[in-house]
Amino acid sequence: MRFRNLGSGSGGNSTLVEASQGITTTRVLIDAGFSERELTRRLALTGCTPADIDAIFITHEHGDHVGRSVAFTRRHRIPLITSRGTWRAIGCEDFEASLLCIARSGEAIALGDLELQPFAVPHDAHEPLQLCLSDGAVRLGIVTDLGSAPATVAEALRGCHALLLECNHDEAMLRSGPYPPSLQRRILGTHGHLSNKSAADLLSRCRHAALNVVVAAHLSEKNNSPALVRGALAQVLACAAEDIRVADPASGFDWLTVG
Repeated sequence: MRFRNLGSGSGGNSTLVEASQGITTTRVLIDAGFSERELTRRLALTGCTPADIDAIFITHEHGDHVGRSVAFTRRHRIPLITSRGTWRAIGCEDFEASLLCIARSGEAIALGDLELQPFAVPHDAHEPLQLCLSDGAVRLGIVTDLGSAPATVAEALRGCHALLLECNHDEAMLRSGPYPPSLQRRILGTHGHLSNKSAADLLSRCRHAALNVVVAAHLSEKNNSPALVRGALAQVLACAAEDIRVADPASGFDWLTVG
């Protein structure tokens, strides 16, 4: 199994996960927070076309995650997977039922060479879900929008061989930055976004000997910096700061193998 991020930030979020077993290959997009044209362009950079995508999983209804995914899936006949709450918030009543799969926290979804394992997170959206994926040998955890990490989240991520982990903001930068107090309170709240400190704490609870790929994602361009993120996570992983990977807000990162 391998994964590649197509962009991670307020401008749009999407991660491509690929697994192969013998002669078969399964590809799923986690979020698709771009226009149809832009998503197609970014897929082309990975060597894929819309026809190569087996499903799109939408974590929640915010625009930088859902983008034009409904129109994209309809145009290219790609199944869309999301929670009932997210689907209601998206508000598309005439979508073809055969293309929609309702996901529930704690209920695994079989998709070709992959098993999708959604889990609930605290975020200011309607029934948001984040995701672990397994090919039967290794597990990848993707957790990019949550304001806090209760024990249920740490438990869902335990045993992952790779993590794509939100490190949205540095608290000091956020409090002294340009955002108005109301937006600061939202981001800092239990249903906002993870700070570097909170992300490091979650990582410390999930760390184990077989966790060998960790990528920081969803960094705020105004309230964080790669250097601060690398310092926070390197301390947990007992590695050099330059060893910590950080997803570029505009371009994501190239293919990484899990395990």
